[in-house]
Amino acid sequence: MEEQSNRPTWSRQIEFTLAGIGCAVGLGNVWRFPYLCYRSGGGAFLVPYLFMLIVLGIPLLYMELTVGQFTRRGPVHALAMVCPLLKGVGIASVAISFIMSTYYNVVITWALYYLFSSFQAPLPWQSCNNTWNTPNCTNHATNSSYSSTASQEFFKYKMLEQTSGVEEAGTIRWQLFLILLLAWILIYLCIFKGVKSTGKVVYFTALFPYVILIALLINNVQLPGAMVGIDFFIVPKWDKLLSVEVWVNAAAQIFNSIGIGFGSLLAMSSYNSFNNNVLKDTLTISIINSVTSILAGFVIFSAFGYMSHLQGIPVSDLAVDGPGLVYVVYPQAFANMPVAQLWAVMFFFMLLCLGLDSEFAMVEVLVTSFMDEFYQNLIKFFKRKELFVLAVCGAAFLLGIPLVMQVGIYVFQLMDHYTAIVSIMFLAFFEVIAICWSYGVTRLSDNLEEMTGKRANIFFRLCWLIVDPVLITVILIFSIIQFKPARYEDYIFPPWAQGVGWVIAMASIVWIPLGAVHTLWVLPGSIMQKLKLSLTPYTLNEISKMPYYERGGRYGDPVIAVISSNMHLPEKPPIETNL
Repeated sequence: MEEQSNRPTWSRQIEFTLAGIGCAVGLGNVWRFPYLCYRSGGGAFLVPYLFMLIVLGIPLLYMELTVGQFTRRGPVHALAMVCPLLKGVGIASVAISFIMSTYYNVVITWALYYLFSSFQAPLPWQSCNNTWNTPNCTNHATNSSYSSTASQEFFKYKMLEQTSGVEEAGTIRWQLFLILLLAWILIYLCIFKGVKSTGKVVYFTALFPYVILIALLINNVQLPGAMVGIDFFIVPKWDKLLSVEVWVNAAAQIFNSIGIGFGSLLAMSSYNSFNNNVLKDTLTISIINSVTSILAGFVIFSAFGYMSHLQGIPVSDLAVDGPGLVYVVYPQAFANMPVAQLWAVMFFFMLLCLGLDSEFAMVEVLVTSFMDEFYQNLIKFFKRKELFVLAVCGAAFLLGIPLVMQVGIYVFQLMDHYTAIVSIMFLAFFEVIAICWSYGVTRLSDNLEEMTGKRANIFFRLCWLIVDPVLITVILIFSIIQFKPARYEDYIFPPWAQGVGWVIAMASIVWIPLGAVHTLWVLPGSIMQKLKLSLTPYTLNEISKMPYYERGGRYGDPVIAVISSNMHLPEKPPIETNL
């Protein structure tokens, strides 16, 4: 393992907290949480949501931040240290973050496209009198499958120019291509200096969305019909709590929103000072994330109530799943507001800020992990870390080109379904097994005591040992039983496309068994001795320090005895820090 003698740290601890908030709070807070509330019984959804936050979200975030800060390494090395057998979980989290970064930036591209389009009067999605509109266009929301609204047609036929299905690729949308390039340039400029530059940018990207959300809420609640939408959002339908799916949806939302298993927050916490108060950051990030989701719910549903009032149809007929919630339904609400352009610009600028700092985190995971593993080689080849970051951004940009073709929305839906829904639950399951059961709750508490002077309390130890592994197992089993193939609106993907989706899913999951096989291969001794060592923390570190001739052969057994006898937890992590 290549070691860095001086690992950079955040200039101020508040920068990590803001970066963590920016990473956790993303576009999912604005569209996915309100949609799940709508579908799962309004205010009743808040009961399982808050329950899952307390017993699943907060303890698992606490666990990830503790491991990152103690090992002072990204997810690949951190997992290899705590459980060598499951080191593939760390590699898988890097893979999933990189795959997500390629298509998540396309959502930022759409936000930029709408932002630029908002500087027009009237707004281009305000009426059906445009060249891209069809004869079936209407200015009023309707459930008819034969007509579509002006904002739906702007999204489909103007911005995306989408084809009829994934079989028809179409051509590159050059406007979107150039905006995607602009988005990656923005990302690069924000992260090329590592935590020193990211730490400065998050002061704005993490905080400014709240200014806009509050301004939008103040405006929206004054609109006629707003309270009808808010009632729909907060009044519980208690019978929905009897559905297992509602509880699973709440857990999945906590998971995806905070970012458990993606490795982003673990990587960021590795740049903390060694004695930082982990619990304070955990509570701040997780609670602000959930408060943001609820605040966004009020903003979105007050606008829905206004649209319901204007068009004389129930609020339940307005909600749309997926990106359509923020790119179809909400723009339609702007079109009828006073000073429509101002609110549109503010809203899409907010989406840009929300998307950017989540994207920083995904790219940072890959950069941190590669710099941990191949520091000397990368510096030798690229000369400067900034050029390596440029290469990563360039590669992700090239991989994102299919998403800005006319077939892009189908590629996006396929990647999102098999990455965010399928892969992440497997990763989370194995991460919890590796840290909570293999590494052990006692060791984790010892690490906390060494860093902060306090051990984890009984609530966290109980969650880590029993509650969280059981909950995640139930969610994983339920996700497998209830699995539905990817679809976009009424379009069902053909079998070959579903196969491509599984290849995308396996691109991250496959590293878990491969990592296990590699660990067993490099460890000395018999199969049982290899298994024992593979479940012993820091084994790979010790093996890597030994001369080659001592690792096996006739010296194998004595070496194993020596390693096994010395595999207690070291007083300090086996790497240098700059503290």
